[in-house]
Amino acid sequence: MKRTAKSLLAGATLAGLTLSVAACSSTTADADDADRGPVTVWVMGDSGANFEELVAPFVDESGTEVEVVAVPWDGIDERLTTAVASGSGPDVLQVGLSKLRTYADAGALLPLGEELADYPGLAPENFAEGVAGDATAVDGEIVSIPWVSDTRVLFYRSDILEENGIDAPPATWEELREDAKTLAGRGDGQYGYYIPQWDSPLPVVMTWSHGGDIIDADGSVNFDTPEFEQAVDLYTGLYADGSVPTNADFDQTQGFISGVAPMLISGPYLAKSIAEAAPELEGEWGVTTVPAAESSTSLFAGSNLAVWHNTQRKDAALSLLEFLSEPETQLNWYEISGELPSVTAALEDDSLTSDPLVAVYSEQLASSKVLPMVPNWDGAVGPELLNALNSIVLTGADRDTALAEFYAKTEGMSIN
Repeated sequence: MKRTAKSLLAGATLAGLTLSVAACSSTTADADDADRGPVTVWVMGDSGANFEELVAPFVDESGTEVEVVAVPWDGIDERLTTAVASGSGPDVLQVGLSKLRTYADAGALLPLGEELADYPGLAPENFAEGVAGDATAVDGEIVSIPWVSDTRVLFYRSDILEENGIDAPPATWEELREDAKTLAGRGDGQYGYYIPQWDSPLPVVMTWSHGGDIIDADGSVNFDTPEFEQAVDLYTGLYADGSVPTNADFDQTQGFISGVAPMLISGPYLAKSIAEAAPELEGEWGVTTVPAAESSTSLFAGSNLAVWHNTQRKDAALSLLEFLSEPETQLNWYEISGELPSVTAALEDDSLTSDPLVAVYSEQLASSKVLPMVPNWDGAVGPELLNALNSIVLTGADRDTALAEFYAKTEGMSIN
């Protein structure tokens, strides 16, 4: 049965958001009142304590208390659904770009266009090219502010590559596949490359690299292209070569540090994890831009900060966002978390430009794209894409059948 984008959204975890938001819209934002309590911020993952450290100067200077709530990435949809149903969400929330369209369509985010004039620190021109615009707006309406710039680069263990006769990291996907096969030949339990089984954007990056796209000229989702077929060849070929671990719980950081998987694609935050967990490896690993076929196009996968649609602390929330967009704050967050700034002045600061890792990140940012704003990527398109590919490489499903079923399930979906 074919499902349209609207029916897929209706069947997702956030199905009740639109109606629930409408039902509780009478709880409108009034003038800020300190007696209403703290500004509540939902941050993703395990970064709650670090975020509290970051905002401490804002609390001291403004007198506004900030309550930080860490929400697991895999629990955010349920948490938001409950919040809009009850009419009591956070004041500020971190939004992964793959969820931005879904939340905006549901009406959960406050439109910010008219607010920016009073908060010059949030002006789109303050942020790096490619970070604002398509990465903050939905249907031309700004609903979020850039927070971190998370592009994907290739991490590699230079020491292990050299020990196996590879004198430079692979510059093309063809070279990566060849090198990964060589490295996997080191013995049982050794691999050359790591593919996260949860990483639905990776096949899209491979498609972009081969000169294709997953959105056609009419704005419709279309994976049935020669370039996507080439991406599938690459993805499944790495498994067929025995170059990729097949266990779903493989730890990419430990796999990289141990040398079991000495090449992988990840974001800048991984560099901080490696440096802290294995300082003895200094000088024995590096990063470079993602391999190319026709281009070395990567994913821009940052996250934004948005204001809840009916917050009663709108002014305080926007003041907090302005503080978080100050270059010094952004540089502090990079120091704390390893996540790359989104503000141009921070990205151009000497403390970053002198770092050879950041030079690679900046080069890659210039050739990175945001996932298309398909409704409910995380609940529909992404899982269907991974189900198809992983059924081929992990369970031996017939390739043509799996892809045909995937094409049918995504037919009719659109970014319009």
